[in-house]
Amino acid sequence: MILRVAFNKKNYLKYIGHLDLMRLFHRSFNRAGVPIKYSEGFNPHPKFSIGNPLSLGIESEEEYMDIDIDYIPVDEFIKKVNAVLPNDIQIIRGKYLEKEEAIASLIAWAFYEINFNIDQKKEKEILEDIFTKWLSQEEIIITRLRKKGKKKIEKEENIKSFIGNLVIKEIRDTSITIDTLLRSGGNGNLKPLDFIEALDRDTCLNIDMGSVTTKRLALYAEKDNNIYKPL
Repeated sequence: MILRVAFNKKNYLKYIGHLDLMRLFHRSFNRAGVPIKYSEGFNPHPKFSIGNPLSLGIESEEEYMDIDIDYIPVDEFIKKVNAVLPNDIQIIRGKYLEKEEAIASLIAWAFYEINFNIDQKKEKEILEDIFTKWLSQEEIIITRLRKKGKKKIEKEENIKSFIGNLVIKEIRDTSITIDTLLRSGGNGNLKPLDFIEALDRDTCLNIDMGSVTTKRLALYAEKDNNIYKPL
């Protein structure tokens, strides 16, 4: 059976990389004594996967993981595993799937809270006008490094369609907090830092890039132009 769970990743544990996070969950499943399944063969591996792994240094309120497991009540699973996990990584909820759809193939959008400082205080109306004009451009181009064999080449990409929205959440003097929905997954991916760098480049905000902090609030799947949570 496939159990899909949502979990968070906060505070100092945002600096744990994806491979270390996988090892942490593996050890925690063993310590909790939950009946997770393993692959067959000479070197069996635990059968679980995390959809759309976080970049290092980003907190999250809601990540998703699929676990191949023998049946155990969801509440019991959560209680046992959370008891051995660190306080800043906890499972929030879970559900057994009626049909198996890999979580990695479902994720299409990521919803972020991003905070940054600018050089001068600006009123909300002025900021909204800056953001509206920026998003109304026909193209928002960034340059990415792509691997081609053993070489890395620069490639320009229009990211305008990768930005779902941009909303001002809070203004405190020169500190700005925004919420933004960014494309994520197999049909396109826009990292928050690339988004902020493009915003800084194309506007008069003069963002202090060293002040940028990011939190992922949610992940969404998409079907027939509608987005929804995969759990």
